[in-house]
Parts: sequence; C-alpha cells; structure tokens
Amino acid sequence: MADLKRILLFFRSSLFILLADWLDFKSKKKKRRGICSCKILWIRRFSGFFFAAMLMIILSPSLHSFPPAEAIKSSHLDSYLRLPSYQASHSSKDRFSFRKASGFRNADECGFTDRKITGVCDPSLVHVAITLDVVYLRGSMAAVHSILQHSLCPENIFFHFIVSDADLETLVRSTIPQLKFKVYYFDPEIVRNLISSSVRQALEQPLNYARNYLADLLEPCVRRVIYLDSDLVVVDDITKLWITNLGSRTIGAPEYCHANFTNYFTGGFWSDQRFSRTFKGRKPCYFNTGVMVIDLVKWRRVGYTKRIERWMQIQKRYRIYELGSLPPFLLVFAGRVAPIEHRWNQHGLGGDNVKGSCRELHPGPVSLLHWSGSGKPWLRLDSNRPCPLDALWAPYDLYGHPH
Repeated sequence: MADLKRILLFFRSSLFILLADWLDFKSKKKKRRGICSCKILWIRRFSGFFFAAMLMIILSPSLHSFPPAEAIKSSHLDSYLRLPSYQASHSSKDRFSFRKASGFRNADECGFTDRKITGVCDPSLVHVAITLDVVYLRGSMAAVHSILQHSLCPENIFFHFIVSDADLETLVRSTIPQLKFKVYYFDPEIVRNLISSSVRQALEQPLNYARNYLADLLEPCVRRVIYLDSDLVVVDDITKLWITNLGSRTIGAPEYCHANFTNYFTGGFWSDQRFSRTFKGRKPCYFNTGVMVIDLVKWRRVGYTKRIERWMQIQKRYRIYELGSLPPFLLVFAGRVAPIEHRWNQHGLGGDNVKGSCRELHPGPVSLLHWSGSGKPWLRLDSNRPCPLDALWAPYDLYGHPH
C-alpha cells in the first residue's frame, strides 16, 4: 500500500507539472517561433515523465514478486534516529523504525552453494564500504537494500559500515538479518582539525572524510573495496562494478572530462605555481568520490592517506578550494583514475549544493542513481514535494512507521 501511495504521488506531481505547462502555453499569445519552443518544452516534459514512470516500473523491486516486509521498531536508538525533517512534521510519540527486508539467497549460477564463507578474508567476497550515521541512515539502508535486490550472488557481498557516533549494529542486524557486515568506528578527532568550512555544512561532517582512511580501518586481507555514498541506489549487479580492471591505477571511477575542472579550486590555487603545478603532466578530469573502486594494496603501499592529509593542511592555511572532501581527492588522483562507465554514477540527482532543484537523468544506460547535491529523496518525499526521479528511490526505502 505504501508503494502504491508513492507511485500515485509521483504521477500526481508529474501531471500537475504537465497541466501547468499546457495552461501556460494556451494562455500566451506568441509568435510561431515562440509557440514551437513551448510545444517542444511541453513534449520534453511529457517524455521525461513517461520515461521516469517506465523506468520506475522496470527497476522497482516492490513491483516484483517479493514477500511483504515485516515492520520492526528500534528500541534504545529512538532518541538518535529521528531525522530533523521527521521531528518537524511528527509528534514525539512517533518512533523511527525500519521494516524487515525480504530474505535473499544466491542464484544457482553463483556456484559453491555448499561451501560456507569463512569470514571477512574469504576470497569469494565482494567488499562494499558505506558510512552510517543518524542523519543519512535511511539513505544507507536503501542503498544496501538495492544492492541485495539486484545482485545475482547477494550472499557473497560483505558490507563494511563506518560509524562515528550511535551504535547502529543492532538496528542493521534486525532489519536485514542475513546481511554479512562489520561495523568500524571512525574517530572524528582524526580529521576535526583538518576540516575547513565548505559551501554546505553537511560537507563538513567528519564522517565524509572516512573514505580517506579505509585502507587503515579495514582488515589487511581486504585487498579491494567499492566505496559508495549513502544517497544512492544500485539497479544492476554490483559484481559488474567489482570486477573493474584498474590496471596500474589505485582507484577507478566514472570521469567527467567535459566539466570545467578549474572551478573546483580557487583563483589563488591556479595562480600559485607551488600548488597548480601538481597537475603538470596530467590530464585531470572531475570525478565524483561517491562511487569508487579502490585497490587497497596499492593505496597502503604508496601511503595515499598522508598525501590527502597534506593537501587538507595546505587548505587550512591558503584556502585553495571550497568543496569539502572532494578536492583533496582530485589533487591526488585526478588524471590518474581508471575510467568506469558513466552508467555507474548517474550523479547530481539531488540538484546543486544550494537549491537542490530537480534534475533529469544523463543520456545513456543506468546502473546506479546518485542523489548527490543538497536535495535528498527521502526528505522531498516526506515533505510531499518530490522530484519525478525520487520515485525511483522510494521502492528501496525500508523506513516505515509502526502500526
């Protein structure tokens, strides 16, 4: 019923947009050229609405034959898990809860069905690292859920959850009992004195920098890991991303070389040869650090964590960028990244870092939808002001009110 409501809400909001555009077209007397452009705009909106609706139907696990989820309440975590938007719109008697996810098992094609996985060091595992915190917990759980739903061998996926505050292990285990995972504590004090102010306060949170320390946090036997942000869903088998050939590179990510790379650093950075020469001999391109495949063996050997920290120290003194944890990665790795297909990071769906306006999908196939930017789908859905593509996130949402 909840999924049906979300679908109806999506159609209603989209139809309102279409109706508004049509009435605007009818009410204005324009020259022929203006009328044509208005028609084209209306047709583009309709085609975008139709495409999003069809994509939702194709990708939504709630429209597949999965058994209904069972509602469970959190206990001692209630005081931690009420999101700010939830507090503003609900009484204090309401409790933050997650529904129990459907069971999952490997397909026959996975092989070795009788062999028991021995632990985190088992060579057959696919390793995925995601941060968990009380603000983005709902997004993290949806990301995990989406990975399991689309994986051919979900029992072979091991999740490494990085936390800094609340004990969330009990809630994760009760929501997805079969999940293979381990929780690692990241001490915020490690980076607190290295963090500079950013264009958005959320980008200043210490846990955003935990990705810099995965090589230290995870067991030495973990040789490779997929790092994922908490505001995304995977709609393809993540094993395809796992087997990416990194060649001689340490990290792999979708690159966007058409983006204006100079915008990610200040004018002072580019005018000071001490800093800008770091890109000499490279062809740097922007890449989003929310989806990365990392060779931890090479990372540890070279000591990339120290190199990132060094740039953060320079930033504290000279103010060479404005965008939180991204620029240090660009300084160290841009131009040295193994390229991955763009389908693995359809990013920017959360709009920009200020307004969080609605965005459309980039052209091409989709394997991962990423709501990077200030607009998050769960907040927009709760406020009854969703963007059309937020309906593609909703089917993986395990959040639910107790009845």
